[in-house]
Amino acid sequence: MRYLLDTKGHLCPFPLMEAKKKILELAPGDELQIQFTCAEATENLPRWAAENNYPVTHFAQIDDAAWEIIIQKS
Repeated sequence: MRYLLDTKGHLCPFPLMEAKKKILELAPGDELQIQFTCAEATENLPRWAAENNYPVTHFAQIDDAAWEIIIQKS
């Protein structure tokens, strides 16, 4: 199952903090789709995913200053 976490407009480090809380609620195999506008999160979200062995299944810029990442809970 995929869950959307829309943090667009939130300043860093809130996208990462919210992702850490939300992923705890997910079952293994579920995906967390995070949309964000914080440029710092383009680095800290993928790093956090890698450090926790969560595969990144999608990462793209969706607007001039907005990105989307999908992280799978393992």
